[in-house]
Amino acid sequence: MRAYVIGNVTIDETIIVDALPTSGASILGEVGAHDLGGKGTNQAIVMARCGVATTLVTPVGNDARATAIRQRLQNEPLVAELVELQGKASDVSIIFRLPDGENAIVTTTESARNLSASDVAPLLQGAQPGDLAILQGNLSHQATREILEQARCLQMITAFNPSPLRPYFSGLWDLVDVVFLNQGEALALTGTTGNAAAAYLLECGLRDVVLTLGHNGAILANAEEMIAVPAHPSVVVDTTGAGDTFMSVALASSARRTCRLDRLAIEHAVKAAAVTVSRKGTQSAFPTSHELETLLASH
Repeated sequence: MRAYVIGNVTIDETIIVDALPTSGASILGEVGAHDLGGKGTNQAIVMARCGVATTLVTPVGNDARATAIRQRLQNEPLVAELVELQGKASDVSIIFRLPDGENAIVTTTESARNLSASDVAPLLQGAQPGDLAILQGNLSHQATREILEQARCLQMITAFNPSPLRPYFSGLWDLVDVVFLNQGEALALTGTTGNAAAAYLLECGLRDVVLTLGHNGAILANAEEMIAVPAHPSVVVDTTGAGDTFMSVALASSARRTCRLDRLAIEHAVKAAAVTVSRKGTQSAFPTSHELETLLASH
């Protein structure tokens, strides 16, 4: 099985602050990490470090940030298909990190919103039935729908992370097999949370629903069962990328064992996310290939 992750890439600039700025306020901060990020790239990196053959399809501009992105991706065990968009700027994220490790993120989307399905189609032609197509919420409505349609035509398994939230996501469920979302996203898209949100999404036709609950762990729901998995203990330093780690490790765990998502996949995912939140940064905070190999070998 190969995973095709179609999403954004950014250069992440972290600023450490005591409180988030309010309208009209000027605040002081400290320079934090300078790292590679973007939800699509985060998920591809972790998936590849899990030992799953991974192709990242991501848009960049023709600028210095794109050069830095290419250089950093060379060190990761994945195939990077960078779609260069002329006249566009590569995307950047500004991360405000609070003392308790929580954060607020502002991400530019000039490259992400201009990626088209026609840019992606040639890069999916090698996909086989059963391969994974993984998307997030940074692309345009049209591109997201058309790429999911392409994946369906190729008989790929589609996995979707509806973040950042967009109003059109609830119209995509007929094209999605597996969804990963947090409590806030579940409330916005279903009007409820917890088991009720998972049940609602299953009724919409999804095969598997994974709802992350922060320090309360996660829920995996399908037509046969609803499984609650507790969080793994950790000291929270920086939550950036934790959700991306969780999703990728869950999918990788099941892919490596050639099975659908199960309790063990979610247990692996919560343990990996606990590693990420215990470290500063984005790419630099993810578990290493060796750490993930050891984790995925555990039962």
